[in-house]
Amino acid sequence: MGVYEELQARGLIAQVTDEDEIKELVNSGKATFYIGFDPTADSLHVGHFMALCLMKRLQMAGNKPIVLVGGGTGMIGDPSGRTDMRQMMTRETIDHNCECFRKQMSRFIDFSEGKALMVNNADWLLDLNYVELLRDVGAHFSVNRMLTAECYKQRMERGLSFLEFNYMIMQSYDFYVLYQKYGCNMQFGGDDQWSNMLGGTELIRRKLGKDAYAMTINLLLTSEGKKMGKTQSGALWLDPEKTSPYEFYQYWRNIDDADVIKCIKMITFLPLEEIAELEKLEGAELNRAKEILAYETTKLIHGEEEAEKAQEAARALFAGGSNTDNIPTTELSDSDFTDGKITILDLLVKAELAPSKSEARRNVQQGGVSIDGEKVTDVNAAITSEFIREKGSIVVKRGKKAFRKIIF
Repeated sequence: MGVYEELQARGLIAQVTDEDEIKELVNSGKATFYIGFDPTADSLHVGHFMALCLMKRLQMAGNKPIVLVGGGTGMIGDPSGRTDMRQMMTRETIDHNCECFRKQMSRFIDFSEGKALMVNNADWLLDLNYVELLRDVGAHFSVNRMLTAECYKQRMERGLSFLEFNYMIMQSYDFYVLYQKYGCNMQFGGDDQWSNMLGGTELIRRKLGKDAYAMTINLLLTSEGKKMGKTQSGALWLDPEKTSPYEFYQYWRNIDDADVIKCIKMITFLPLEEIAELEKLEGAELNRAKEILAYETTKLIHGEEEAEKAQEAARALFAGGSNTDNIPTTELSDSDFTDGKITILDLLVKAELAPSKSEARRNVQQGGVSIDGEKVTDVNAAITSEFIREKGSIVVKRGKKAFRKIIF
């Protein structure tokens, strides 16, 4: 099975252009492809993780990835999937986020000996002359056609700014530059990027002739990423300072039964033959598949040692053990207490086990909160600093799956 066929078997490919040519390039290791990452935060998240897994698979087959960091397009903001305009970021924030991306990607993609490139579209977008861009690029785009693109439809209802309207042109221009400068002959992206991707392919062929060798491939990256990687406190980040290895492990360990095999196919490197055996599992046996998924994903991002620690801690807690060394910890100080006490509702919010006191109240009322295995049923209950000091630490649990060690 070639790598292209494996991508299909893993459920990654939604639609493509020039399938025969793409298959030939990818399977023979001759594709130079890019995926873009706009620096909207100072860490990559699970949606990016899926794209990075794809890049790694293709690189292992001899293809050359180009990581395009959107220092330029980040100044505009992608309207795809938005009902409102993205918050404008300063150049300093964008540059900082780009550097954070660079460090995280370098641990995942092999950039040695020209095996991969990392480029920033700020290098060519920020110096463009507006009138020249209109004449050179804008003339190749039909406004009527652009307005039919899925990425604009949602925004049209509430008002699409002219700033955002330019995003498709900027992304298309990226492919044009990468094609000319680095021989990039293929672009990959999520299904919400299809119109933008086609724009890049058409721009190359219109400017350089129909024989220009540029193709697009559309993958179920973004749409699946939107359904995954959302925790109660927000996105599931790859930065261990934002989402600890234990929390990362626990997220995948507790994923819905219906999603576990699909996730194993898409974001682990287990052989398809081994996955086929896991597909036979049913009911409680699926927990074994979930453990494998959690371990493999945590190992990819945080390394084998952290994956082992997270697995040991999770098993100990679920078995009623006392090993709390590797679970997330919240440290309290005097300022968190009033008259030496902190309420259970404030503690749940402080420990990021509930997003608000009202949600924390609901969790307690429904019997879903415990401290060191003892259920808390009183929403007015309070814990003293002396109690935490004497014990050294306590473990607060919300529901069946969320734990947090509390220390003073």
